[in-house]
Amino acid sequence: MTETASDDGKTIGIIAYLTLIGWIIALVMHNDKKTDFGAFHIRQALGLLVTSLACAIVVWVITFALIMVGFYYGGFISWIIYLAVFVLWVIGFIGAIQGEKKPVPLLGDKFQAWFKGIG
Repeated sequence: MTETASDDGKTIGIIAYLTLIGWIIALVMHNDKKTDFGAFHIRQALGLLVTSLACAIVVWVITFALIMVGFYYGGFISWIIYLAVFVLWVIGFIGAIQGEKKPVPLLGDKFQAWFKGIG
């Protein structure tokens, strides 16, 4: 499912991965000139942003629960979770830079289905 992108779509795809503000800028840019590539990476980046938020909530709950039972070190668990999300982000970002429409592992196809109305 590898597909090359136009310059406009590639720029939108790259910007979409650069924080929430970058994602909003990419979405606005995409509304002016829609491309399949731009829409694909906007959905991937949104999925990673939502996943990051969900992981932060889970880490907070786990850390709080561990503190309540007297175990004060939940940092290792959170580090592994955040590292996994960062690796997915890097994979998506590199795909956008290379002009490829490759979904991120594990959840990329789900992101496309869940956010199909975007783009």
